[in-house]
Amino acid sequence: MSAILTRRALVAGGAAGTGLLLAGCDRIASAPATRKILFSGEKINLGLQRALTDRAALAPEFRPDQMSPVFRTNGTINPNTPQYAAMVADRFAGWRLAIGGLVQRPLSLSLADLAAMPQRAQITRHDCVEGWSAIGKWQGPLLGTVLKLAGVRDAARYIVFRCADFIRGAAYYESIDLIDAFHPQTILAWAMNDQRLSVGHGAPIRLRLERQLGYKHAKYVMAIDAVASLDGIGKGKGGYWEDNVNYDWYAGI
Repeated sequence: MSAILTRRALVAGGAAGTGLLLAGCDRIASAPATRKILFSGEKINLGLQRALTDRAALAPEFRPDQMSPVFRTNGTINPNTPQYAAMVADRFAGWRLAIGGLVQRPLSLSLADLAAMPQRAQITRHDCVEGWSAIGKWQGPLLGTVLKLAGVRDAARYIVFRCADFIRGAAYYESIDLIDAFHPQTILAWAMNDQRLSVGHGAPIRLRLERQLGYKHAKYVMAIDAVASLDGIGKGKGGYWEDNVNYDWYAGI
């Protein structure tokens, strides 16, 4: 495996080679030519990963003593909207996660509902497109458990996550396919390092998608929709960064 150039290494190495200093995910937007090169292999990467790895293959997990003493935040650190501030002040007691779209049973779930479901705790490495990594512990129900409870319809092909934050006036969203949605490490994390998720790390819940780069791990999730197509959602590419900075929709590592 050490001889294989991972996609994350390509991102980090390519950025260094062009002299980019990535202080934040949006910094790549200032180098469109480099960005195009770095993210041009999406279809090849998706095809190879799907062909060479079992759909249930797990990302590496680590021991508690291997956890990082400092775990940086990625992306937005606080949505800073009146609605979100009110939820924080209420300690998310009134927050509800809406599950809708192409489902048989639309749901409205509280944090207590999510915590009462069967839980998965996993210590994994977060790999950010900015070039840094950190190991932390995440806990929450499998996304698949929630989707099965809602009853995803046969016509659904993607799961869309709608979030509380806005970037440059655009509502943040992300999406994944059903293979990744039902992966055994894909969870809706409400706890990090044995504590409730902090605002900086995406409270009240964030997606943990352990075999993809960090920008796919949507924070501040407010609603989840099952859809047949990404057309008409945002600019149709599957996520904020995909729409606005041409990041790959599939960010497998």
